[in-house]
Amino acid sequence: MNEKSLPSRRDLFKTGGLALAATAIANTVLGDHHKTKKHPASVQLNKGDVILFQGDSITDAGRDKRNQVANEHKAFGRGYAWLAASQLLVNRPELELTIHNRGISGNKVHQLAGRWDKDCLELKPNALSVLIGVNDIWHGLNGRYDGTVETYETDFMKLLERTRKALPKVNFIVCEPFVLKCGAVNEKWFPEFDKYRASARKVSDEHGAVFVPFQSMFDEAVKIAPPNHWAGDGVHPSQYGAALMANFWLQAVAG
Repeated sequence: MNEKSLPSRRDLFKTGGLALAATAIANTVLGDHHKTKKHPASVQLNKGDVILFQGDSITDAGRDKRNQVANEHKAFGRGYAWLAASQLLVNRPELELTIHNRGISGNKVHQLAGRWDKDCLELKPNALSVLIGVNDIWHGLNGRYDGTVETYETDFMKLLERTRKALPKVNFIVCEPFVLKCGAVNEKWFPEFDKYRASARKVSDEHGAVFVPFQSMFDEAVKIAPPNHWAGDGVHPSQYGAALMANFWLQAVAG
């Protein structure tokens, strides 16, 4: 699919335009992605499955951490995890899914590890989706963290190994960290950020995960609308960016 086949920015604001954009982008990105045959095509969801979204502020999205009841709006926040979970719960009621969001703003991989027993293993997910990495580089750039891409990859590998040992049948979903070139994101991020993306893909390959190529998705999205339309500061998605992510995640994960 070439650039001309994507919906225009004007189309995006018409009724159903975002869904049209999401489908076109998914067809472009996931079609090329699955040709590699390195990743499972999707996760088979079964009745009674538990799904867990994990990560940083992009997953957190303002969720109420005092209200951690599964399947409740306040516990999902206002981001892609809420939108994706809502569609699954509405469109697949026969599955009787239990869906949690345990993303926490500011987290890096080692901080996930510090709370993993409570916020993952005790929930016993059948499908675990992890989006992590932007803070691992961002906090290094602003002097708040001295970890490297090697730290990120090693910590991530160990986290999934620990999870597999405790939950042998869990399905992993590794989401590609992403940024858009606007707001807080400038040339200082590159080419280092691309190494974090490559590490996430390596972790995914090593652990047989479904890989969700969010950066590739946004690289297509900026052909329709400028970067700040999707994420004003280059990191945190707008309502349009979150909706695009949710639709893309569902097509990448649930087929």
